[in-house]
Amino acid sequence: MSWDTPVQPTSTLAAASFTTKVRSLAVLFKLRLASLVVFSAALGYLFGIPSGGFSWVGFIGLCVAGTLLTGASNALNQVLEVREDGLMQRTAGRPLVKGVLSLPEAVFAAFIAAAVATFMLWTQFGPLTGILGFLSLFMYVALYTPMKKLSSWAVFVGAFPGAFPPMLGYVAATGHFDLGAGLLFAMQFMWQFPHFWAIAWVLDEDYARAGYRLLPGGRTPDRAGAATTLLYTLFVIPTGMLPWVFGYVGDVAMLIAVAGGLIMVIPAIQLFLSVEKKDARRLMFASFIYLPLVQIVYVLDKP
Repeated sequence: MSWDTPVQPTSTLAAASFTTKVRSLAVLFKLRLASLVVFSAALGYLFGIPSGGFSWVGFIGLCVAGTLLTGASNALNQVLEVREDGLMQRTAGRPLVKGVLSLPEAVFAAFIAAAVATFMLWTQFGPLTGILGFLSLFMYVALYTPMKKLSSWAVFVGAFPGAFPPMLGYVAATGHFDLGAGLLFAMQFMWQFPHFWAIAWVLDEDYARAGYRLLPGGRTPDRAGAATTLLYTLFVIPTGMLPWVFGYVGDVAMLIAVAGGLIMVIPAIQLFLSVEKKDARRLMFASFIYLPLVQIVYVLDKP
């Protein structure tokens, strides 16, 4: 280093370090994924809100609390799986694996986010919404995450907290749990099986490096697993029709729910016939289209 090379001030280094930490927290909280979860909760809120009862304060509060709660769940998931994340290619660059964030920092941030989110849900929307939010985090972190290392039944367990967002949004809007909340839960619950199995099929080799076997029955990709995936994909169609059956949505929503289900069924059939990763990837992308499409039309086609 030459004598005239400027020395970076300590404050600048500290600022750079702080910026890196903040960016790493955003990665730790998986904010892109969290936004999809919050979108589902927001649509549940809009579906449940009575005519003339919409509140921007409530809507924004739900979105902020949902982002914090989902981020906390994602962070604690990575705390528990830091060793496994280091073994998989797609997760090897995560902040805890790289050491950009320490485990105590991650746990502290997650607990603060979870506490603030639960407090917001409880005080703004009532105890039931706060309890549902906390229960979702607990099931995801304490049940689903450790079970992934033990059994493919983790997918079934994880489908419960995974189906909470629209139900939680509905309860936040109405202040109570009723059939409408249960129907939103049922639709997203059933959707999760083909959605997650398609992801597990595409990422099977990477999951295997960490010891995860999350396809049906804990198998490697095969025709039996594809058959189970197809069966559950078929179940998505009648489950998506249930809000129409009980009068919560109109005919347009029912037709789009059926069409959306068929969009998923076609690649599921192709996967059964080919047992190839490309068709699992098509099913995965079809599932990404189905959920927001159907939930948006539920909101737009309320009687």
